[in-house]
Amino acid sequence: MAKISSRADQVENAEAIALQGLTFLASEPQRLARFLSLTGIDPQELRSWTEAPRLQAAVLEHLLGDESLLLVFAAETATAPAAVAPAHAVLAGLG
Repeated sequence: MAKISSRADQVENAEAIALQGLTFLASEPQRLARFLSLTGIDPQELRSWTEAPRLQAAVLEHLLGDESLLLVFAAETATAPAAVAPAHAVLAGLG
């Protein structure tokens, strides 16, 4: 029987995936610049990363909006592509 994750576990997992996503985007200045440009997020806002689930959700939404980027992220971080949408839903308050 599979163990059902608690809400806290789901949030923790979603935050970890989002942080991997931000690290992935930041690893290449062009990726990060495109993310900031498309989302309208100010680089200074990234300083409030841990207090802002909307920023974390925005990272995952950005990855979900570009399948090729999502697949590169998944390959580079050993993250299942199918794990990103549920993590986004949790952080966006939809899960």
